[in-house]
Parts: sequence; structure tokens; C-alpha cells
Amino acid sequence: MIKNKDKKVIRAPKGNVLTCKGWIQEAAMRMLMNNLDPEVAENPDELVVYGGIGKAARNWECYEAIIESLKNLENDETLLVQSGKPVGVFKTHPQSPRVLIANSNLVPAWATWDHFYELEKKDLMMYGQMTAGSWIYIGAQGILQGTYLSFVEAGKKVFGTSDLTGKFILTGGMGGMSGAQPLAGKMAKAVILVVEVDRQRIERKIKEGYCDYICEELDEALSKVKEFTDKGEPASIGLVGNCVDIYPEILKRGIVPDIVTDQTSAHDPINGYVPHGMSYEEALKLRQENPKEYEQRAMESMAIHVQAMLDFQSAGSETFDYGNNIRAYAKKMGIENAYDFPGFVPAYLRPLFCEGKGPFRWVALSGDPEDIYKTDQVVKEMFKEDEALINWIDMAQKMVKWQGLPSRICWLGYGDRHRFALKINELVASGEISAPVVFGRDHLDCGSVASPNRETEAMKDGSDAIADWPILNALVNTCGGAGWISIHQGGGVGMGYSLHAGQVLVADGSKEASQRIERVLVSDPGMGVIRHADAGYEKAIKVANKKGVTIPMPRP
Repeated sequence: MIKNKDKKVIRAPKGNVLTCKGWIQEAAMRMLMNNLDPEVAENPDELVVYGGIGKAARNWECYEAIIESLKNLENDETLLVQSGKPVGVFKTHPQSPRVLIANSNLVPAWATWDHFYELEKKDLMMYGQMTAGSWIYIGAQGILQGTYLSFVEAGKKVFGTSDLTGKFILTGGMGGMSGAQPLAGKMAKAVILVVEVDRQRIERKIKEGYCDYICEELDEALSKVKEFTDKGEPASIGLVGNCVDIYPEILKRGIVPDIVTDQTSAHDPINGYVPHGMSYEEALKLRQENPKEYEQRAMESMAIHVQAMLDFQSAGSETFDYGNNIRAYAKKMGIENAYDFPGFVPAYLRPLFCEGKGPFRWVALSGDPEDIYKTDQVVKEMFKEDEALINWIDMAQKMVKWQGLPSRICWLGYGDRHRFALKINELVASGEISAPVVFGRDHLDCGSVASPNRETEAMKDGSDAIADWPILNALVNTCGGAGWISIHQGGGVGMGYSLHAGQVLVADGSKEASQRIERVLVSDPGMGVIRHADAGYEKAIKVANKKGVTIPMPRP
């Protein structure tokens, strides 16, 4: 097996010169490589992009074979990738996807971590997370706007304003995705304290511009929180420690944060979450030597963690789960009321899903930030009536540092995504944008996920666990001709808890790209509208009626 023993540094090619036989293949190759750029990935030497063990390819031999396959792939062929391994190439047609990907999918009764690890040991499977194994991860920016919107919507709900000046947010986790939290809190004008057990992660986020301060002691951290909340000055503070030790101690001192959440990697009790009662180094050693004991201790810690969050809620904090499935493990360990605080989607974001809105993103294959700034300008011109969106673009330009290929996240909805992408395709064709642009999204989108403890929690009609929707999403986007399609299991919440699909398009300036965009960027967000209309959400039904989304059996 090929290993990265010589610590080969992977960075995506830049510019407008093809090394593959078409721009879709080139884009897939560059985005796979970008996922493993050391500026982007958490542990590129092990092919881990984010989220504990979320990988871009199964092993280094598979990675090399994928790159070689993409370079040789014709414009009327499709590459099939099974859990990070290229397994076949078939003749299809020019408007079909160039790559189809399936990651971490197990028959439901076998969809457990134990069975997954058995297969992983045999080198038969890998965990794809959401955007790691689908080659469209863009670093912490990918979840930044969604985290920001959650804080803002929490503010509106509790304080009647989106301005969190002088408010205190307490949370945990500063990894690949959770590392968006400190900057998101600061963007919402709050003072945010993020507890993270791994000092290096905080240091990385400070270097990347996502966090302002690092503290070793709780007293120092709380002193900074008081200093900045008293001044009404936004700030982000990272505290080296374990949430299970820190949260109860803050409670004990009678300090009640305005907002409490958590984004540690609790979806994976072995490779993600870190139990308390030992140093970080001791925990890593236990994980290696006795994973079963480690798992048990991690779940016991999660129970204490969730109980502290419930206690904060009782004391008056606006408390919510940011989708890491920590409540499920806490309930398993005896916290019967673990679900007394809600997940962030039913609490704040579902109305946006009803409009077909979600974490849409794009990447400049040129590697030139000026190309992203040009796309920003198009957003501001096309959607100038949307004050919140314009404000978001302005903040992102000032506060977000590039990781790997320059990119942008922007929550656009049904009717807007395809219009925007068509305009960008025109600018690529004219040369105003210097190379093709990739359009994708998080799998955490309005109509592409079945995840009863996160995106589809507490659906109005009780359809939380119906997984037909992400499968239909992948199928219709394949029919529409997305550049590459992926369908995964478990991302974000762990094995057996979710099914989700992704799609990526390439705007290379061609007429064919426009045709793909017109089909896929209508059907993809349209899935969010029909999924929520079918569940009985009045807002989604109104959007469908207003925008002409055909629903054969609309609810009264």
C-alpha cells in the first residue's frame, strides 16, 4: 500500500490550463487535492479532512488511482468511487456526471460503528463525513454562515434582535467544522468562549484568523469574557480544556451565558470526542490501546456534558444542539430528558429550508482571490434588496482568510442559485473571471438529508427518518447532469443516524455548463421546497405556488 511516508504536501493546481481531458474532471481532481491541502485538512497525512475520520480517499494507493483515473477519463465516461476507492469506468454520455461517489453506506441493520470499523480494518470502507469524501470541503468557511445564522436567529428569538453586542456565547469544539464558531460568534457581535481540549487546534484557528485569544485557565478566560461584554466589544476566546470539566464549573460559579451550544465531534465516540478525567495525551493513548474503554468513558462524559447544558437551560441560557448527536449518546447513558433542548435546525433554520435556502458555495479554480471578489460583486448587484446577504458578503470579505483555493459560502435559495451561477458562467466565458468556477454545497442542505437528530429533527408530519428524499435528490441531480454526485451515510451525526447527498457543478464558460446549471440548480434547491411542502410547512407551500414548483399532490 502506498503511504505518505515522505510527507508529500498536496496542493491543487491553479490557473486555466487543463491537465485532464475536460474541466469537470479537472475540477474534481483539483477539489480532491484541495481537500488535502494542509491549509484545509485536519490531518492530510492520513487523508483525514475533518470530523474525526472523515477522509477524502480510502488510502494513498486509492488516492493515486483516483487522480490517474480522472486524468484519463473521457468526456463521455463516468468514474465510480466506492468508499474512497475507484472501482469502475463506464461509457455514459457527455451530459452525464463524470464521477459518481458512494461513501459509508451500510444496510440499515448493519449500520453501526462496530460493523463499520470491522470493514475499515479490512480496508473495505472509509468514512466520508459530508464534504470530505465528496471533494467539496472548503475549510471552516463552509459552515461559517450557517453557524452565524444560528446565533443571529437565537438572538432574534430570545432578545428580539440579531445584534448580540454584550452577549456571552459558550460552546465547545474548534476542529475543522466547529472551528467556524469563534468567528461566527464574533460576526454576530457577541463574546464567544470556545472550549477545546487540543491546544493546537486553537492555535491553528488563531493563525487562520478565526479566533482572537487563547487561554490556559478558566479564570483568565472568564475575565476576558467579562472585559469584552462590559465594553460591548465582540471577541472570540479559545480555552484549553474539556467541556465536561469547564461547563459544570461555570455553572457552579453562578455564571449563566446568554447562549449555550456545543460542536465537539460527539458523533464519533472513539475518534472524535475526548473523555474527561485525563489529559489529552492520556486520552489519545487510551484510544489507541483500549478503544472500547475509551468509547465507554467518552459516552459517560457526554452524559455529564449534556446534563450541564440542561442545567444552563434551566438557569436561563438559550441552549441548543448544533448537530453532533451528543444528545443521543447522553440519552443512551441515562439522561432521559437529553432532548429537552432542541437542535439548531428546528429551532432556527427550518424556515430558510422551506425557501430552498442552504449552504451554497463556490470555488475559484484559478486560485486567484480576485475571481472570488468578482463573484462577490455579482451577488451584491443581483441581490441588492437582500440587506442581510449584502452584510454577509461585506463581513466575509473583511474577516475570512483563504484556506487552499479561494472560495465563498452564501445561503442562496430556490430561483437564485441558478441565476447567479449562469451569470458567473458568462463571466468565465468572457474571460472576466480567469478560470472555471466550481459550484457545490454542504450535504447539510434543504432537501438532501435525512437526519432525525439534525436536519430533519421534529418534522411537522413526523417524517424525520424517511430517507427517500436524499436518494431522490441524488437521482434527480444525476439526471440533470451535475459534474459529480455523492451519496453518503452517517456524516455529522455518526453511523446509522443519517443519509445525505451532494452535488457539484463546474462553470467553465461553455453552453453545456449553462444547460447543466439550469437543470441542477433548479432541481437541487427545489428538492428542499417540495420536501418541506410535502411535510406540510405553509411557507414551503407558498414558495412552491409563487415560484411555480410543480407538486402533483399538493397539501390543502
